[in-house]
Amino acid sequence: MCGIIGVASKTNQALQMILQGLEKLEYRGYDSAGLAYVKENNIVITKTKGRIKDLEEKINKQDHASIGIGHTRWATHGEANEINAHPHQVGKITIVHNGIIENYQELKKKLESFGYSFRSSTDTEVACALLDYYYQQTKSVEKAIQVFMKEAIGSYAIGLLCQEEKETLYALKKDSPLILASSKDTNFMASDIPAILEYTNTYYLLDDYEYAVITQDQISFYNKEGEPLQKEEKHYDATKEASSKGSYPHYMIKEIMEQPDTIWKTMEPFVEDGLASLKKLPSLKKYDRIDIVACGTAWHAGLVGKYFLEEYASIPVDVCLASEYRYKRLFLSSRVLVIFISQSGETADTLAALKRVKQEEGDTLGIINVKDSSIARFVDRVIYTQAGCEIAVASTKAFTAQVAILILLALTAAYEKGTMKEKEVLTFLEELRHLKAKLTPLLSNREVYQKIAEELYQKEDIFYLGRGLDYDLMMEGALKLKEISYIPSVCYAAGELKHGTISLVKEATPIIASCTNPLLDPKTMSNLKETKARGAKIYLITNNEELAKDKDIDSVLLLEKTSEFLVPFLVIIPLQLLAYEIALLRKCDIDKPRNLAKAVTVE
Repeated sequence: MCGIIGVASKTNQALQMILQGLEKLEYRGYDSAGLAYVKENNIVITKTKGRIKDLEEKINKQDHASIGIGHTRWATHGEANEINAHPHQVGKITIVHNGIIENYQELKKKLESFGYSFRSSTDTEVACALLDYYYQQTKSVEKAIQVFMKEAIGSYAIGLLCQEEKETLYALKKDSPLILASSKDTNFMASDIPAILEYTNTYYLLDDYEYAVITQDQISFYNKEGEPLQKEEKHYDATKEASSKGSYPHYMIKEIMEQPDTIWKTMEPFVEDGLASLKKLPSLKKYDRIDIVACGTAWHAGLVGKYFLEEYASIPVDVCLASEYRYKRLFLSSRVLVIFISQSGETADTLAALKRVKQEEGDTLGIINVKDSSIARFVDRVIYTQAGCEIAVASTKAFTAQVAILILLALTAAYEKGTMKEKEVLTFLEELRHLKAKLTPLLSNREVYQKIAEELYQKEDIFYLGRGLDYDLMMEGALKLKEISYIPSVCYAAGELKHGTISLVKEATPIIASCTNPLLDPKTMSNLKETKARGAKIYLITNNEELAKDKDIDSVLLLEKTSEFLVPFLVIIPLQLLAYEIALLRKCDIDKPRNLAKAVTVE
């Protein structure tokens, strides 16, 4: 979840490059920051609680360096403070670390028996001491790394400096993402590509139990036995402009506005030539059951996918939280497909669940946004969404791209299984081609969302209601609001109101609801009227003109009437924009909400 960058440069601009890289990694979420660099044969460490700007204020502006490491920390072991912030230095070794050393308590006792003492509450300081201990024994950083990899249990992406090798940077990795890259005069290590896009869009991947030796002249790769490795150079399609805000005040609003393009870019390869294009997607015909495994927003996308796969392709689907799925009995067989959804492709619980499924030889498919990420490389088959760089912590365009792929998979399966006729499928594909034009009015209707936001931004709680597909979408809408505005917002299945939830409704309680299914709308409206009778104020999203006229509705957003395949996109965009406008009025840190991280790489 943290950000790492390391620089070995022929220039004296390493310090500036590290700070710039950390700024590009702010989206990963953090509560403290620090860096270490070589100055006049000494390793200088500066760190602070707070933001990158707080770190910059503490750095000597006159300093220059050609080699260094930097880190943004999201607290796991120990509170967010300067002592627990990275880098950590023990003896001759200085490191930054992403991940968790699971056996750090056991290692700490061992190291204390050797005379080591500890200032911080972190597992990282223990990892640093362990590396120093083996360095003192072997007088070789590489040999220390090799022994460390055998003894440390858990996940780590580590950047390392040694007091006695001041022109060399080391990187080692297990279960936490780490890339290496080269530009014409600088070599880099980083936890993510945006950190180095200013200088290059080519990179190398470090795999588990591998390490790299980095100087200003070259990068050398080794396995855990110290044997040299050859690495394939990879290319990242996006440019540095793709990871900038442009003229927008926040990444989130930029990414919301990009959705007509990102949804179409994701769908286009599979719809441009009708059924021939659709056949590019993996066949689901052989499967009697599908498990969808994901976390957070990706889990909500899975719920939407479940609706379409069951409703149109008649395939039973279970949607499981990755943190629960990895510990349950799986009941896998050759007739079960497990789909893993992740924007980053590095989500720790999702990756752990994937490894469990692979151990049981289950069939796997990934829906991933980041090319060559860990999950993308580990699944049997992968479909890449084309959302591009998503910087804001609260996911928007990645969600709609995931939903687009799931809808297309449902269409493919429905055609293969004969539950939809060719003419029906072609009709829906044609409608999807016109989705972009249908989304544009929703994105340009900002005054509507601002008006509702003015009424809601000071509320202490907000409830979301829906049935069926609407319920799935309202769950994501409620998550967006709580993520960035910090208003307690909870989504309930409308039919469950009478089973306890309605006790929370009082005078002027805001209820945000969606009605887009003619079979379920009357029942949802009946539930809404129950809340109205208790003083609630109702905000309705619907494509039903008659419901829009109901006198009990306080505010309505009337959507264009379309097929059900377009409904998720038409409903979720207003919910995203409403959350944004409310958070804006509450003066929240929209792109970097407190306590949250973009890529959750710890379990």
